[in-house]
Amino acid sequence: MRRTALGALGVATLALTACGGGGDGDDAALDYWLWDANQLPAYQQCVSDFTADTGIDVEVTQMGWDDYWSSVTNGFVADTAPDVFTNHLSRYPEFVANGQLLALDDLAATAAVDTSIYNEGLADLWIAEDGQRYGLPKDWDTIALFYNEQLLDDAGYTAGDLADLTWNPDDGGTYEEAIAHLSVDANGIRGDEDGFDKNNVAVYGLGLNGAGSGQGQTEWSYLTGTTGWAHTDENPWGTHYNYDDPDFQASMDWFAALADKGFMPKLETTVGASMADTFAAGKSVLNANGSWMIGQYTGYDDVEVGIAPTPTGPSGERASMFNGLADSVYAGTDHPEEAAQLVAYLGSADCQDVVAEAAVVFPAITASAEKAAAAYDAQGVDVSPFTTHVEEGSTFLFPITAHASQIDGIMAPAMDAVVSGKAPASSLTGANDQVNALFE
Repeated sequence: MRRTALGALGVATLALTACGGGGDGDDAALDYWLWDANQLPAYQQCVSDFTADTGIDVEVTQMGWDDYWSSVTNGFVADTAPDVFTNHLSRYPEFVANGQLLALDDLAATAAVDTSIYNEGLADLWIAEDGQRYGLPKDWDTIALFYNEQLLDDAGYTAGDLADLTWNPDDGGTYEEAIAHLSVDANGIRGDEDGFDKNNVAVYGLGLNGAGSGQGQTEWSYLTGTTGWAHTDENPWGTHYNYDDPDFQASMDWFAALADKGFMPKLETTVGASMADTFAAGKSVLNANGSWMIGQYTGYDDVEVGIAPTPTGPSGERASMFNGLADSVYAGTDHPEEAAQLVAYLGSADCQDVVAEAAVVFPAITASAEKAAAAYDAQGVDVSPFTTHVEEGSTFLFPITAHASQIDGIMAPAMDAVVSGKAPASSLTGANDQVNALFE
């Protein structure tokens, strides 16, 4: 799931108050929450502009990923949730089922939005099984490989070499060959050389963000997506998960073996750590991560960072999970129409162009995303490894189903056991049975 290393910094709040204004918005004061600290300045500007235009006061609150979702869900119970908040595809089906979101089709400002301005397919992801819309898209993301240019050069590899990597779950292909060669132990011996000490590694070829729970968005889905495997029988709104698939389990056995070989950190060493910060410290050469992390990786002063495409898999193509956030309205808001006005503004070019200029994510509006790519280019950052997935159609959707929190409760410990080497991937068959029982 999308989160940011900076998001762990706690809570930041900004109250924006307009002078004057007119209409029904004069008496309204809205709360807006988001979790990404990297995007906070751009959305502060958007909200300030919105307040100036409408006279509707808005207080913006940013908090880290875990605190964010516990605060949102607790707020639903206590009726203290924000009027408008950044929502995630994995969360909103459960919120809809519990009656905690307002349908945007029933609110004047959001019902009138032309959704054709958004990247193809994004708006449709926020239409629930009841046929109602519960979010307006704000951005999209894909996966690519960040790499340390100096460490890559020291290993005798080039950017072109990374662009040509292939992968398979049997022997890892040239992707594993590269990961092995990029790994270096404390004595300077590389992972593909005799005498490599896997228990005393100085630099890992591949960084580890975690076990990935049942999604594996940044950890392994860019690999499993090239085998023909899919999380569910259909997406969105599938009712059967496929963690018992032999191809998937073979992929997970391969992934877990990287840590056993000393080519990737052991799972227990990643708890409470930032993969990006570890990368910046020169402790790993490659990091598979999302486009929302571009600013984080390219913002470090002491490391030159490049971005490479994900490897080509057995399908002959690359693959990336495709995710997109949206803004939603809390069902208990005292100001539904004003909240809808804010959602519509955040989903408009007026706001998304501001986000584009900040070069922190790819906005949902197609024209704004193109402006973001240009803003990155002006900074000397080639983001084509991320955008190519969309241009070539090599994306698949983040799994959108009911019972997301219960599935995570089952799959998170199951995947932890596999990636930590405590259980073989075949153990996921039992977890898969538990997940599918939720739909019976």
